[in-house]
Amino acid sequence: MVKRPRIPVATEFGNAISWWVEYPTGLIDVTRTTHLPKGPLPEGDVAQDQPTREVPIPPLVKEAQLDIPVDGERTVRIATKNSAVVIIDMQNFFLHPDLREHPTGLACVIPIMNTVLALRSRGVKILWVNWGLTEHELTTIPPSLVRGFMKGGHGGFGAELAGGFGRLLMRGEFNSDLYGPLQGLYEQGRDAGTDVWIHKNRMSGIWGGQTALDLYLQEQGISTLFFAGVNADQCVLGTLVDAYFRGYDCITVEDCIATTSPPGALESVIYNAGGSYGFVTDSERIIAAAEANS
Repeated sequence: MVKRPRIPVATEFGNAISWWVEYPTGLIDVTRTTHLPKGPLPEGDVAQDQPTREVPIPPLVKEAQLDIPVDGERTVRIATKNSAVVIIDMQNFFLHPDLREHPTGLACVIPIMNTVLALRSRGVKILWVNWGLTEHELTTIPPSLVRGFMKGGHGGFGAELAGGFGRLLMRGEFNSDLYGPLQGLYEQGRDAGTDVWIHKNRMSGIWGGQTALDLYLQEQGISTLFFAGVNADQCVLGTLVDAYFRGYDCITVEDCIATTSPPGALESVIYNAGGSYGFVTDSERIIAAAEANS
């Protein structure tokens, strides 16, 4: 990723309702709690700055905020109650060795589990966003998507899979369950009230006028999203880009995403995730931040 030089003066971006403040130290505060001392952005302005000597950096509120180191020599300050981990499609259909070979996807399982445990302990919501179709939705899926999930003109959404995996990506079927220990991790969080399962019926979890994911995020006042899952350049990227378009703060967890696509695909996602759509970090930096502020 091409590094952005650090800014010379404290700068506020956005508008009077939704804003970030970046400081010359490399801290980017996305909590939307503290404006520059000169006050909120005037109507019609999208950025304003103020000399550093006039701008004290607000202290970290340890019980409500985390400072997450990210690529590019920056640190992103988040509000934990307004943040969520969005874990996409870590399902048996995409990961189980009896259905396909996805070694890089399987390698994400442990980093995802560690990230979930670290952020869950700090009050960050955990959202498991997965394919889970209904009979009605089978009648509404566009032809391009139907064709993409068929091989040689056979199978596809709703088709019966061999080996007891059930109908392809239908709700309640074994192939739609989370892979291996992730299912238990979700159930643990579900019972504790920290984790939520959200169905999707497109490559993106936030498409169209309103989806279950977007509605949940709005109702809960969540503005900062950590992205994990498979495949990085398909469903993860689709959801990430749509979230970016809607104004969410997007943080991609590099060792928690993977793809079966050829070399270069993952690198392109990481490059744009940090250069355009938001920020890139990894599970180790998240865990260290959570432990440091506990």
